Amino acid sequence: MLEHKKHNPLIALLGAAALLLSAPTMAAAAAATSPAAAEAPAAEAAPAAAEESSTSSASGGHGKITVSSMFMQAVPVVKAVMIGLILASVISWTILVIKLMFFAKLNKSSNNYLEAFRGARSIADINRISTSDEFAGNPMADMAAVATEEIQISKQAGLQVSGEHRDSTLHRASSSINAVQAGLAKRLSGGLTFLASTGSIGPFVGLFGTVYGIMNSFIGIADSGTTNLAVVAPGIAEALLATGIGLAAAIPAVVMYNIFNTSIAAYGTRSEQFVSELMNSLSRQLDKGA
Repeated sequence: MLEHKKHNPLIALLGAAALLLSAPTMAAAAAATSPAAAEAPAAEAAPAAAEESSTSSASGGHGKITVSSMFMQAVPVVKAVMIGLILASVISWTILVIKLMFFAKLNKSSNNYLEAFRGARSIADINRISTSDEFAGNPMADMAAVATEEIQISKQAGLQVSGEHRDSTLHRASSSINAVQAGLAKRLSGGLTFLASTGSIGPFVGLFGTVYGIMNSFIGIADSGTTNLAVVAPGIAEALLATGIGLAAAIPAVVMYNIFNTSIAAYGTRSEQFVSELMNSLSRQLDKGA
């Protein structure tokens, strides 16, 4: 028992020495294992960092997306479509201003002429009023002028305009009025063809620009090998802007066309009523022998 107790301190001493000798080896192994373990998260983080960097650089290339930046960065074909549609829109608004001023002036002049015409007492008075500088270019004045001039020419030719040649004289006067009316339709409808064309083809021209732009964006996606929204969105937004401009040009053009078409129809009805009033007045004056 005493001998066993003597061996125990010796065994403890040997165990402590072995532990001290093995400590540096364990520390070296731990140090060798630590970089390998750290490499795994770093390798996983690398693609994410690279993708983040790629997205960041792509976004930085476009910056904040605005209408002006989308226009400037659009491909030449899409840019040409946008410029063409913008020009069409500017021309449409110019036509709007010109036609509004034209119809306002025309209606005012026609009102003044009708007031003067109804105060005339003879064919000579009607001719004098209709050919005055005050009503130059007014369609109603032009109709009355050609009709009264035809009657005066018939008189100068020695025809009995109040007798046996009355009906033929009125027929010739009516034919002269119809010639003025034929020119009136063309005169009033100036610019409407452009508005109709812009309203009908504007959206399709814009759609062509959008299709071309989106096709170009998909080609860019294939070349870059990324489908990140930050990379794809600017190109598609530029393409869609073309359709937006097309609609912005077409919708007002259609509204303007309908407004002016209604105004032309209303003035046409008014001129028809004036023709009836004019022929009645001429017939009355001829019956009176004027």
